[in-house]
Amino acid sequence: MIKIDSKRQLFWLCQYCGWLAYALLTELMIKMPGQEPWVIHLPHLVLDTCCGFFITLWLRKLYAGFSRKPAAVSISLHILSLLAAALLWTQFKWHSLQWIYGTLWQPMTWFDFGTWTSASMTMLATWTAGYYGIKVYLDNAEQRHQAAEALHLAKESQLKMLRYQLNPHFMFNSINAICTLILKQHNANAVAMLEKLCDFLRYSLYTDPLEKITVQDEIAILQTYVDIEQCRFQSKLNVFISADKACSTALIPSLLLQPLVENALKHGIGQKSSIVIAVNFSCKGNRLHICVSDTGSGFDLQAKAATGVGMKNCQDRLQLIYPGSSQFTVSNNDNGGARISIAIPLETTESTR
Repeated sequence: MIKIDSKRQLFWLCQYCGWLAYALLTELMIKMPGQEPWVIHLPHLVLDTCCGFFITLWLRKLYAGFSRKPAAVSISLHILSLLAAALLWTQFKWHSLQWIYGTLWQPMTWFDFGTWTSASMTMLATWTAGYYGIKVYLDNAEQRHQAAEALHLAKESQLKMLRYQLNPHFMFNSINAICTLILKQHNANAVAMLEKLCDFLRYSLYTDPLEKITVQDEIAILQTYVDIEQCRFQSKLNVFISADKACSTALIPSLLLQPLVENALKHGIGQKSSIVIAVNFSCKGNRLHICVSDTGSGFDLQAKAATGVGMKNCQDRLQLIYPGSSQFTVSNNDNGGARISIAIPLETTESTR
């Protein structure tokens, strides 16, 4: 965004450069081909340019006040101001030239008046068009930036909201499992599970929701979550996490897969005595592919909503972070069980440096 101070600096840069260009062109195209001696036309050129410079500053102040008027009134005031400024500049140019020649009060001919006034009017109208052209462009650029910034802030807020939606069932079940272990005097297991839970919550609460982490780090925190659930379900739960070696430095949104594994566990183990969950990362071309599958009963693909809150949040996060370039597919395995396939653009720690 171009700030107010930068706009002022840009105005003064254009003002100085524009009038310097006017002086050079006037010298090359009018003064030098003419018959006036240097001692006459150079001082007159300096006075002419300085007068035009300060007249346009005066016009700028007037235009700032005109912008608050109704359109018809503003247009009329602009035209009148341009006419008055052109006449004032013409008279100054004429009388300053006569003063340099030593004949201050020599009147203008109608031909000189028309020629000089039309030249002044053309120059001031060109300055006005350039002034408003740049002003409109900068205002539009600033509005677009503000709209993009507002959209970005809204996107960040939505991502943080989705990321911080910890499942209360997971918290309740974990704490309840710890209490059960304590009551059964399995203190070592209770302490281990409590430490894992603290690690998981610390990571969840203090990691930037907008930060992307490597697949290796995501596997580590996912394994912490699995260890917590393993304390609850013991041999009923088996989770296998694998990743191609080339995927270890690939970047993904933090804690993207925990809701998916939790969903597989929640809906799969309730109907069977045990469940196997497999998480696999693979790289193909410029895409990172993630697959989460289980041996549960699978999805009811005919239902209107085949996804839970955690899966919906996962989809929303992917759409916000990778607009139009992510895939989230829900299906069932041929031999039973649910399958979730994700494909996102491949980013690595090396490519983001």
